Amino acid sequence: MRWSERRTRFRALFAGDRCVHPGSVFDPLSARIAEELGFEAGMFAGSVASLTVLGAPDLIVLTLSEFAEQAYRINRAGELPLMVDADHGYGNALNVTRTVEELEAAGVSGLSIEDTLLPQSFGSLDKAQLISVEEGAGKMRAALAGRRDPKLLIAGRTSAVSIAGVDDAMRRIAAYEAAGVDAIFLIGVKTKEQLQALRGVVKLPFILGGAGPEIADLDYLSGMGVRLCLQSHAPIMAAVQATYDTLKALRDGTPPKELKGIATPDTMKRLTRAADYRMWTEDFLGGS
Repeated sequence: MRWSERRTRFRALFAGDRCVHPGSVFDPLSARIAEELGFEAGMFAGSVASLTVLGAPDLIVLTLSEFAEQAYRINRAGELPLMVDADHGYGNALNVTRTVEELEAAGVSGLSIEDTLLPQSFGSLDKAQLISVEEGAGKMRAALAGRRDPKLLIAGRTSAVSIAGVDDAMRRIAAYEAAGVDAIFLIGVKTKEQLQALRGVVKLPFILGGAGPEIADLDYLSGMGVRLCLQSHAPIMAAVQATYDTLKALRDGTPPKELKGIATPDTMKRLTRAADYRMWTEDFLGGS
């Protein structure tokens, strides 16, 4: 499949002057819903992938191939540009290069590589750690080396603000900008003071995750060079709750026709593109 056009649209978001919220997606149907509702981009997080593919918490037990395969399923379902969280690149800098190759082939429009020490090391329970700035910058260079399509956006991601403080975060994002990444993905920025300090260090566009309520204003974020601001990953949690409630109701004896919150047949036909399949069936299997 050809991914260039959606990558061009995704790049245009970062070249523009507005911050948008991506739609958190986890499978083909959720991506089609986000596209139908007008989201400019989708976001597929590593934590969401672990839930979707393994039914497991975000502990880096998911493999690269599992992540890339699900990303491909999402991408082939529509035209929504997809940003993905590639965690630490599934290993060292050499693994990062391989990660970029696989995710580019899976059709993603953008990806981030982070500098958190992953997977969790022995004796570090509930204590997130960072790799060195030098190793982080090396991973960013390795990510760029793995890219074949120059339109693929690569972001350097760090949680240093909440782990090591703003000063450390400033050193890291300056190093990642120097390494050549296209954007900076910041996790855990809570205040305007923090964001202003970080903005003073680099010129690259920002992506924010876990932003605090003090800065959760799209106009303000737009003026600060933020182009994507995540809104948590509520859709998959809502889907889990809806599935749980439906199965429980059935188990408790509720007749199927009395179930609440069920998608209508028209909605299911639209999202599964039943009309297209009907047309193809008539054209290819009709016997005329």
